[in-house]
Amino acid sequence: MPALRFNGYVIVSAEGMLADAHGVMPEALKFPGDLRFFTTALDQSDLIVHGRYSFEDQPNSPRRRRIVLNRSVAGVAADPSNDKATLWNPAGASFEEARDHTGIRAGTIAVIGGPVVFEMFFDRFDVFWLSQAPHVQLPGGKPCFPGVPERTPQAILASHGMKAGDIQTLDVEHDVTVTAWRRTT
Repeated sequence: MPALRFNGYVIVSAEGMLADAHGVMPEALKFPGDLRFFTTALDQSDLIVHGRYSFEDQPNSPRRRRIVLNRSVAGVAADPSNDKATLWNPAGASFEEARDHTGIRAGTIAVIGGPVVFEMFFDRFDVFWLSQAPHVQLPGGKPCFPGVPERTPQAILASHGMKAGDIQTLDVEHDVTVTAWRRTT
């Protein structure tokens, strides 16, 4: 079978949160440099995977093929509101069944969250792109991964056989960076 490559993407606050206490990604966590990085990555991906509350909200979003976790379907179903989307209930079907439904057999799969979705793919990621906004505080916010804030996002990625590599600065003024965490095992 042709190769699939799994890449994860998230931007987090100083304490590892991806959303505020209401589950909303606040404006304080949105930076033009990170948005450009994220948009380019999704434009180059063959398939997007996310939970029903996660989305990228970009002009190209309706054109991107995607799998959306949704526990209201038995296994795999076409999304009646988006002909590019497949609804997937992990309790009723494997990821491979959902992926087959999309017609994608090879290429790059971008996993964009939320926390439960990331957890499902930890051991499949080839690269996880962890963007950090160290001056943004989201007390009581929604953690990027299960286990945060008790453990850092970095510790969780390392525990899944990933190692920090290249760091790129996305916003000099706000010290926003993205680190490529690559599979080592």
